[in-house]
Amino acid sequence: MPLSEQEQRLLEEMERSLYHNDADFVASVGASRLRPNYRSIAIGVLLAVAGIVALIAGVAIAQLWVGILGFIVMFGGVLIAVTPGRAIRSVPGPSAPGRRPAQAKSNQGFMDRLNDRWDRRQDGQ
Repeated sequence: MPLSEQEQRLLEEMERSLYHNDADFVASVGASRLRPNYRSIAIGVLLAVAGIVALIAGVAIAQLWVGILGFIVMFGGVLIAVTPGRAIRSVPGPSAPGRRPAQAKSNQGFMDRLNDRWDRRQDGQ
């Protein structure tokens, strides 16, 4: 069902407001795609399979410690396989001119940043 003209205008206004007020958020969400790390996925899957084999072998030979060790190896393999990859975009080095404001923002607390953002929005309206 298509949107009416008024709904389309309202949606466009909301998008402009979002880009204007939360430019930092839009930039961070829009450009941060992760590249999968195939080596860690392969190692994790191999460890998980080895852990399952050890778990089943521990149950089959009635050795509790082999089963527990197999479970730990399997769990570790799954954790290694699902770790996020590296970001595609590059991060500026410490000598970059834009580095100082980012450090100042990171030193502020979460609530301080929210309060600053709220104050900027209220001043704009």
